[in-house]
Parts: sequence; C-alpha cells; structure tokens
Amino acid sequence: MSSTGVRNHKELVLPELIAPAVDQALEECAARDLLSFSPACFGTILADPPWQFSNRTGKMAPEHKRLRRYSTMSLEEIMELPVARIAKPEAHLYLWVPNALVQEGLEVLRRWGFTYKTNIVWCKIRKDGGPDGRGVGFYFRNVTELVLVGVRGGLRTFQPGRRQVNIIRSQKREHSRKPDELYGIVEACSPGPYLELFARHPRLGWQQWGNEVQLPDAEQQAAKGSLPAYEGTALPDGTASR
Repeated sequence: MSSTGVRNHKELVLPELIAPAVDQALEECAARDLLSFSPACFGTILADPPWQFSNRTGKMAPEHKRLRRYSTMSLEEIMELPVARIAKPEAHLYLWVPNALVQEGLEVLRRWGFTYKTNIVWCKIRKDGGPDGRGVGFYFRNVTELVLVGVRGGLRTFQPGRRQVNIIRSQKREHSRKPDELYGIVEACSPGPYLELFARHPRLGWQQWGNEVQLPDAEQQAAKGSLPAYEGTALPDGTASR
C-alpha cells in the first residue's frame, strides 16, 4: 500500500518544509491519473488506502520519521478520489480499513458511492494456527483487520458468496501486505472488470493502479509464459502508475 497512484517518491530525502508540498501535488496528480480510466467501467474495486493515523510517531505508524514505510493520505484526500466515476452503476467495493478507523472507512465507502453491507475479517495467525499476538493497539492487541464490503445498486454476490464464510485465516508477511486469499473470494463472488487501488503485486485479470506495482520482467515473462500480465497504466517517464 502506498500513498498515491503516481511516482514512487518514498525514497526521496527532502527538507521537512518541502516534502508536504510535494506530497500534496502528487495527491492531486493521483486523482487526475485515476480519471484516465473510462467512466463506469469496473464491476468490482478493491482498495487498500494509505490511511493516516492520529498517532503518527509510533513504530507501527507508516509515517514514522526514521522508518517511513510509505507516505499517507488524509481522510479528505482519500474521499476525493473519483472512484464513483469509474465504478459501474451496479458494482461491489472491498475496502481495507484498520480497526481504529472503521468509522472513517464507512465514510469513504459512502463518499465513493457505495452502501455498506457486510465485512470480511482477516485473522492473523502463527505457524501453529494460534492468533499472532504481535499486533498493536491502545485497547486490545489487534490480530485482525477488516475489509468493508459495499454495494452500488442492488447487486448481490454470486452463488459462491452464499457459501463463503467472511473470515480469512493466514499468516502475516511484510509490513501492510494483505492476504492473497482475498483475490479468490472477490473473483468468485463479485463481477468484473476488476480494479485494485493502491496495488503492489500483479494479478492476472485485474487492472492495477499504484506506484508500488511490481512489473514482471518482460524477458522472463516471454520465456516462461506464466507470469501474470500487468494491466495497469504507466506514466510517460516509464514508472508504474497505480
């Protein structure tokens, strides 16, 4: 997950007074970049926004001055992304949200033109299957994350959704990376075309928007013929656009 759909600027070393202005300009460019998709073209959208926490100095905060894992977006910046314009009149939204920001997530879902219906819980486990207690939190030690599921129009899930339980049990990987199992659930239960916002890893059959999408090596893809095709957009300078 990262802050914008534009250039990867997380490694730049800028004075503290300059960096916020650069981030703001890039956020505005991200919204324009998202409008490059045709209107009303996606049946399902999966999003993992770079949420901004009130405690921005803790070691788990994305903006931690020393660790600085990735830049974040304010709530208003996330809400202003033109998601409603590129979603079909009948569509599904899967929105990752931290436990501490569920209320904000519901507001984003509403501003993007969707109605909240249910959620999917990611339960983080150890190798032995027990809860992974390494999470943080002010009230309880978090071992879960939520996916808010929203609907636009009267679109229900496909038949597999009637049998699908709303929990994913899997181990954590690198910081903020989400479980791949969610893709299979989305593809079985919701209609395409599929768009992933703030994507990191290529997924066959998906359009992916983000500045951390890892483009597969062209030569390796040609030789093996098995790597998923990157279906996102690209900026004129050749960088991947999210």
